Amino acid sequence: MTGESAVSAAVVDELGARLKEFEGRPAAVAGAGKDAVNEPMIRHWCEAMGDTNPAYTGPDAVAPPTMLQAWTMGGLSGHSGRTGAYDELFDLLDEAGCTSVVATDCEQEYLRPLRPGDEVTFDAVIESVSDRKTTKLGTGYFVTTRMDVRVGQDLVGTHRFRILKYAPARQRQKQKRKQDEKGARARRPRPVVNRDNAGFWEGVQRHQLLIQRCTSCGTLRHPWLPGCNTCGGPDWDTVEASGDGTVYSYVVMHHPPFPAFDPPYAVGLIELAEGVRIVSNVVGVPYDKVRVGLPVRLEFRRYDDEDRGDDEDKGGDEGGPLVLPVFRVLEGREGGAG
Repeated sequence: MTGESAVSAAVVDELGARLKEFEGRPAAVAGAGKDAVNEPMIRHWCEAMGDTNPAYTGPDAVAPPTMLQAWTMGGLSGHSGRTGAYDELFDLLDEAGCTSVVATDCEQEYLRPLRPGDEVTFDAVIESVSDRKTTKLGTGYFVTTRMDVRVGQDLVGTHRFRILKYAPARQRQKQKRKQDEKGARARRPRPVVNRDNAGFWEGVQRHQLLIQRCTSCGTLRHPWLPGCNTCGGPDWDTVEASGDGTVYSYVVMHHPPFPAFDPPYAVGLIELAEGVRIVSNVVGVPYDKVRVGLPVRLEFRRYDDEDRGDDEDKGGDEGGPLVLPVFRVLEGREGGAG
């Protein structure tokens, strides 16, 4: 079964009742972090995030709070302590045609800092399953899992993770078939716009790259966050990036293939002149000519212009052409630094 027919009205009440029975069931019991909180992982995290807060170094170092989930990850080999409840829930949804999944949001609460040497344990529970919901993606159910993280008997933080398990909307499938028949390029995925980053995407629509600035300490930050990661201040304004930058790091994407993209292509971590970094495509030179240190310049590109005439694409967050910031290598500079 596919689309709306996959979760037919005849079985919605029965399915919803069965899904509700999973609320409160443990998804993991007495799980243990594979490694103690440690300085090398803290260093790697801070380097990747560009976070130079002195609280994360030295003899009294603490781990960045946002690393909370990192200490509980099981990697490719997984974790002991899984109960199978999550798999049972997913099997029910798959059988009902809700075969697609998308992560929607997460929430974290920090009760005390983690320090090198702390041994992390955790329990996870299926906290809630929503009523049947219809979204632009399709019809399905929101599933929220809560993980309580402890050191010894002390609760140090809570992580809530919410996904939508859904049956793809028939109209989307119809559009895809129509595009396939015409040989048209698939539409690029749209960014997830929420209350924390809406101002950034509004600026992009105006061809402005806006950087958050803490009004308490003046620290610039990207990506956008609800509070300052230097002083903790909640208030901020914005400054417009000059557009100048350099390639700080990059990868060349070969796999997996996706219809909206044409691999191989280069994705760079761009260090802006203002000192913050942003991930975007590097354009203007072949993918194998991209190098660390190349000077680049911001430009804005429109994608999916051909969709403007489709009724489905008029208005809304999903509608119309997509505008994205990309970075073009300055002419004659593709030799770069090694």
